[in-house]
Amino acid sequence: MRKGMSSRRLAVLCLTAWDGERRAVQPHVETLIYRSSLAANDRHLAVMLVNGVLRRMQDLDAVIARYSSFPLAKMKSLTLMALRVGVYQLLFFDRVPESAAVNETVQVLKEEHQPRWLINFVNGILRTVAGNRAALSQAAREDTILNHPEWLVSRWRAAFGPQTAREICRRNNREPPLTLRVNTLRAEAAGLAAMLREKGYAVRPGAYAPQALVVESCSGPVAELPGYAEGLFHVQDEAAQLVPLLLAPFDRQAGHLDACAGPGGKTCQLAQLLGEQGELTAVEPNRHRFRLLEENIRRLRLTERVRLFHGGLEDFAETGPPPFHRIVVDAPCSGTGVIGRHPDIRWNRQPADLPVLQKQQMNLLRRAASLLLPGGILVYATCSLEEEENQQVVETFVRDNPGFYATDCGDAVPAPARKLVDASGYFRSTPADGLDGFFAARLVRRH
Repeated sequence: MRKGMSSRRLAVLCLTAWDGERRAVQPHVETLIYRSSLAANDRHLAVMLVNGVLRRMQDLDAVIARYSSFPLAKMKSLTLMALRVGVYQLLFFDRVPESAAVNETVQVLKEEHQPRWLINFVNGILRTVAGNRAALSQAAREDTILNHPEWLVSRWRAAFGPQTAREICRRNNREPPLTLRVNTLRAEAAGLAAMLREKGYAVRPGAYAPQALVVESCSGPVAELPGYAEGLFHVQDEAAQLVPLLLAPFDRQAGHLDACAGPGGKTCQLAQLLGEQGELTAVEPNRHRFRLLEENIRRLRLTERVRLFHGGLEDFAETGPPPFHRIVVDAPCSGTGVIGRHPDIRWNRQPADLPVLQKQQMNLLRRAASLLLPGGILVYATCSLEEEENQQVVETFVRDNPGFYATDCGDAVPAPARKLVDASGYFRSTPADGLDGFFAARLVRRH
């Protein structure tokens, strides 16, 4: 636990730790920021700095390189991350005074016992950027730099066309909207929206999902929103909210399985949809995600409605559960559809990851399908934009398993979301739609 540290220092240390391994940044956020003694608003600022630097890294590096006499590739990670945090504040945090952005970033290096010449070097670059703040900030916000690795941009151009690929990058470089799913067992959308507006929040209904509310003016921690502690809502993008609806029609007397529950967004939504009579089981192997799953079920007051299994799907299958009427498989994936929310993904992923993930997804889909009753529906979903993880997985599975067939997702989604269903009947959303990027297919087991 870090005590007595500023938001900026924790952001720099978090980014430096991430840079040393280029894997998920979230464990460092948890260890360094969330477990610190900072107030909630200061922790929120630290997380905003981390995510902002990851979203705009190429913009920041272009500015730093312009004014640095030293090549960025030869800088120590701590130095470069301090520069990035300082420049990010100057270019994208309008309300932060130049003196605070410069002086507090320089103070980080002093507290990390860096040599005087290096502190002066960083101070000089930041003051030069501060002197050109208005012009540099305007140029950075024009999105001439895509801030994504070229291999990803090339794939998206080929898959979606250059204009949509550019829009995906543009959306990923901005803070995504905060979308809530109303817990209909405890509140109504209109009532929750009215309560939030009374507290000064700008709220509008979602465009696609029936229980979605978009909060357009939330600048603090989500846990401080009115109704959070009382379990009146869950934070969940509209695209994610549409996936459980693909299991319709629901038989509340039959068994339902969330085979990859994660932190529980879809599990909790299914519990709401099924009501008191539904039978719902959620499986999650990861210890951290399972803890979040438990916490979310408890906060939303759904403990009595869900049976939890901590372990992998194969372990669960070995317990001999009865076949299920409905199964959702939200498979672990590259996450390229949610880069806007997890900006480190763009820098962590490599092309070689895709065939490895595809193999895992195929195995998971086969295992889940073996637990489905004849006539039952299985929804396979990912938050990936990549064909290898989506249509290829589904079509390979259907080809190899003639007892299953794909059915049109347009038959199950609300009318406004039908435009997100393609000619093959698959559900697809991208950040260019103003949503997280999701893929889903609806599979039926023949009688």
